[in-house]
Amino acid sequence: MKILIIEDEYNLANAISSVLKEEKYFVEINTDGEEGLNNALSGIYDLIILDVMLPHVNGFEILKKIRIEKIDTKVIMLTAKANIDDKMQGFSYGADDYLIKPFYMEELLARVNLQLRKKTNLDNSNKLEVGDITLDISKMELSSLKTNESINVIGKEFQLLELFMHHKNQVLEKEQIFIKIWGYDSESDMNTLEAHISFLRKKLKLLESKINIKSIRNIGYKFEVPEK
Repeated sequence: MKILIIEDEYNLANAISSVLKEEKYFVEINTDGEEGLNNALSGIYDLIILDVMLPHVNGFEILKKIRIEKIDTKVIMLTAKANIDDKMQGFSYGADDYLIKPFYMEELLARVNLQLRKKTNLDNSNKLEVGDITLDISKMELSSLKTNESINVIGKEFQLLELFMHHKNQVLEKEQIFIKIWGYDSESDMNTLEAHISFLRKKLKLLESKINIKSIRNIGYKFEVPEK
């Protein structure tokens, strides 16, 4: 699970990061609102811990913009203000939780675990249907809606397909995809990504799907789903 901390108090951000890393989460820190917004818009994080008062771009604007872009990353907002109006503004923009400073690290960790557990349960309970295919999350099985034939997709192939189905008809950068699926510290390289793309294309072809994983030169890939 990947977590982004956007907090301009570096000591606090570093303390939060240390606690989360002990729980085996992958953590990044941004202390500037503009930089935090750019990273949040990548959509590669499972959760964002977001301060309200930030230099250049405040937390409310960051939250508002990522929700406009249909990014469903879980967001826990941090603020030094206990004003109910601030809370309501955060929730109206799509915050999942709100924590008032100062707070106990144990409470923040509990809230992080709760939000990520909710996300995992939601992901595992649904079937994804896009175009002429459906992906059974629990069985790791890809099926054709036209022929009813099925094929297994496991491991990185499954994660890659799930990512594409959540971002249909969107251009995803190669680096963005690689980091989301393999992580920053992976010993694999882009050739591994390209090989998995090739495998998925073959499986879509076997199911006679009209969906195309299009290569966008010097950028990445687009999971093209024809209109019905």
